[in-house]
Amino acid sequence: MALKERLRATKEVIMDTMRTNSFGRRKASNNGWIAAVAIACLSAGIQGAHADTSPVPEDPPAVHNMLVVGRNTIFLSHLPMFDGTDSTKTVFTSPHRYQIILQATFTQNGNDVGDLYAGDRQRHATVKMYTLSPEPFVLSRLFTPNSQQSTLNGLTATVFRGHLERGGKRIDGLRDVRVHIDKVVYARQFDPTEDKPDKLTYVLFGKGQELFLAHQITEPPDFDQILSVKVDGDRLTDEELDRGVEVVIPDRDNLSPERIKEKETVSGRGHVTGAHRFLDLRIQANVEFYFEEGELFVPPTFDQTPEERKSGF
Repeated sequence: MALKERLRATKEVIMDTMRTNSFGRRKASNNGWIAAVAIACLSAGIQGAHADTSPVPEDPPAVHNMLVVGRNTIFLSHLPMFDGTDSTKTVFTSPHRYQIILQATFTQNGNDVGDLYAGDRQRHATVKMYTLSPEPFVLSRLFTPNSQQSTLNGLTATVFRGHLERGGKRIDGLRDVRVHIDKVVYARQFDPTEDKPDKLTYVLFGKGQELFLAHQITEPPDFDQILSVKVDGDRLTDEELDRGVEVVIPDRDNLSPERIKEKETVSGRGHVTGAHRFLDLRIQANVEFYFEEGELFVPPTFDQTPEERKSGF
């Protein structure tokens, strides 16, 4: 069998294995290292046998679990991972190598059931984390890189009270709900060649009085964090929030111990995407809904880090 044919056969075995196993992120992490090695071998082999110039194939479908925040408006934040890089050190190999924030609507049989989620959240006010586990899908199809418009009509998913990978409970009435993607708020593929900001950097998103900060993730080691916040200072319009607002905390280094904590008030510098508009913001943090750093190490760890232990995650 010719080299290219052997490589193609090996690739099909890898892809078939990944397609036929609806794995979560922990299994994906274990399988991902095997796939990464195999894909690296494929890449090296093809380069050695006259480089193949065909487009890089998209990831196979996988389970992409998400954090759920907001009551009046529902927002979803993909739970990302780096895992490792390919042989060129220019591409992360994990199918979860994206930070994506979505605005969504939950329906059952065509009826909006967002009130079931909001009601459950109100009755369990001490539970910070709500999560969502969708059917396997290709994450990059949620958006096109330039327009950031969803190319999927929606997903079927189940909503959990708590972290679904750590004992979360399925919510009655929110099993196999239809998740309509109303808006792609933020979408970024991790790039190993990109430098991490020196200063603590967040993405501000939300609607009306419900505002949130999500730590901007770039390269390992890094951390994922989402806080509800109140923002004073220069006024932000809904249109500017839709365009995206990057917030830099200039007096803090971009390290997990330096992150904004619950009940803190900090000063930040905002920048509206695509506009020469900078904002002086006074940010009051309320609830830290999510904090994770171990899964954004390379290799990832699912054991509590000291910072996670301090924060209760």
